[in-house]
Amino acid sequence: MRRRRFVFGLLSISALALKLPALRAQQPSRLRRVAVLMLYAERDPEGQARARAFREGLESQGWVLGKTIAIDFLWGVFDADWPQLVTGQLQQLAPDVIAVNSSSGLLAIQRSVGTTPIVFIAVSEPVAQGFVASLAHPGGNLTGFSNLEPTLGAKWVGLLKEAVPGVKRIAFIYNPGNPGGMVTRESAQAAAREFSLEFLDKPVTGLADIENAIAELGREPNGALILPPEPLTNAHRKRIVELATAHKFPVVCALRAMVQEGGLISYGTDIVSLFRQSAEYVDRILKGEKPADMPVQQPTKFEMVVNLKSAKALDIVMPATILARADEVVE
Repeated sequence: MRRRRFVFGLLSISALALKLPALRAQQPSRLRRVAVLMLYAERDPEGQARARAFREGLESQGWVLGKTIAIDFLWGVFDADWPQLVTGQLQQLAPDVIAVNSSSGLLAIQRSVGTTPIVFIAVSEPVAQGFVASLAHPGGNLTGFSNLEPTLGAKWVGLLKEAVPGVKRIAFIYNPGNPGGMVTRESAQAAAREFSLEFLDKPVTGLADIENAIAELGREPNGALILPPEPLTNAHRKRIVELATAHKFPVVCALRAMVQEGGLISYGTDIVSLFRQSAEYVDRILKGEKPADMPVQQPTKFEMVVNLKSAKALDIVMPATILARADEVVE
């Protein structure tokens, strides 16, 4: 009887030893951590929409918040103190992957995070800025999603002229430190020449510059504003729309958030969609892929939003041709 018990014990131990690898495989892995740099105030609805899309993107890949993954959203408006603050936060969090929205955010942290994988979201001209070696083979620890192509500038001018045939002067307001604004400025300026429009080149680095640019445009009638995607102008979008409305200027821009505040037309990349897609890239990196081998994705989905309430306030009858192409109409 004792011998049987001994043999049974050996068999049990052997069976357990065979099961151990499988048991280990079933054990939950350590909690992974992702930090997401958001150049938005935390209460900004547009920022929250982007954050929600990112969370949903990771959840669709099977990650469970608080159990298998932690997401730290680092919120902050565009100001001089933000880079130092956010680099300190990243050092404390020590994330497995960093996602960062905008060229400005990427520039702020790139040198301070070492080899931590980075997925950038809505960064313009990543090769020209030296972030990646090429779109197909990024190299290094960065990959992500671009948000601009140069002809968008001409598209904004064309939409403006179609909606407001009487426009005579355009102020193109951009941050000279953001290559995206520089690229789209060239095509916008060329289109303005074709339509015989006066083109006011207005680089800005703060709210005072923005206010001065709009004030200069307001010295004569029949003006309009064009704004490429930029964290600086996006952070001050309420003030921009307020000033433009006071001067009876239509606003054509890249970001839907500006139109939701009262701008006339937006046409640009669906950045909320880019946040959802970027979560898929983060998932692949967490599962072992290297950013160097993951091609940078260029924008394929563009959206147009039209604000009819703003059109009415500006005495603009929006052409049916534009309304038919709009993805969303704000009434």
